[in-house]
Amino acid sequence: MKTGRRTFRAMVMAMTALAAAGTAFPAAAQVDDARMRKVEAEVRALQRKVFPGGDGRFFADGSAAGTSQSATGLPPATTAMTDVLARLDALEARLASLTAQVENNTNALARLTGRVAALEPAPAPAPAPPTGAIGSPPAAGAGNAANAADANLSAMSGGASAAARPSAPAAPAPAKPAPPSAERLERVKAIAKPDTGDAGEDEYTYGFRLWEAKLYPEAQQQLRLFVDKYPKHNRISYGRNLLGRAYLDDGKPKEAAPWFVKNYDDDMNGARAPDSLLYLAEAMIEIKDTSRACIALAKFGEAYPALATGRLQSQYEADRTKVKCK
Repeated sequence: MKTGRRTFRAMVMAMTALAAAGTAFPAAAQVDDARMRKVEAEVRALQRKVFPGGDGRFFADGSAAGTSQSATGLPPATTAMTDVLARLDALEARLASLTAQVENNTNALARLTGRVAALEPAPAPAPAPPTGAIGSPPAAGAGNAANAADANLSAMSGGASAAARPSAPAAPAPAKPAPPSAERLERVKAIAKPDTGDAGEDEYTYGFRLWEAKLYPEAQQQLRLFVDKYPKHNRISYGRNLLGRAYLDDGKPKEAAPWFVKNYDDDMNGARAPDSLLYLAEAMIEIKDTSRACIALAKFGEAYPALATGRLQSQYEADRTKVKCK
């Protein structure tokens, strides 16, 4: 009897335990679900504090959490093309700034050049070279050109003393030239005279070809014709300079000097005016006139600093080594 009661009691206790277990699992599940909801709410609140605009535009409420990145509303990351466009904008702004600076510098340089030109004294007029027989070296006319050259080089030197003024020496009286040999006549005939329709250009080019062939007396004659006949030609600076070189290369520095001086004096902005100053210095060096050579070199360095370090640098430095200037 007691055994039956014990068995019944055990069964009741087992059923009671099962009932208690059946009610405990849902209760635990309810507790865990509440904790999860609380954690999710806290995460969403934290996201709204960390990221701007956390008002539902970037993070959905409740079950909408876990949206894709495209729905968050965050600005897209910077692309390579965006960086290139930004750098191009910066380069364009810098280029515009540099262009403005160049224009300002150009205008300032133009104003400065105008002021310098206005301050420079006008050169004294020099008489034209003599128009005597073609081929004869400058005589009386060259003497006048030499006197004018003397005055102008004195002004160039900034008021040098009378003993140091570089006057171009007067040319000696012309000697009657010996008749050319048959061989020389053939060499001259071999030089073709161009015919381009520009008479002045053709005369200068023919003189240049004679000089290039080392036919110096013939080149002197031809270039003298060009200088006398076409004083306003665009090649006149080339012609006067080359005429002086034809005399200088022929071993006649005294006859060459007046033409170099005249070429600089008539147009100091001429294409070969700076060259003439250097050749004038070389002519003075050959006749051992150190004072005038130094004045010509000093004027070249003062008037043409860009050429002294550019196209004519080697000639300028070579001439300076040939003479000792104070």
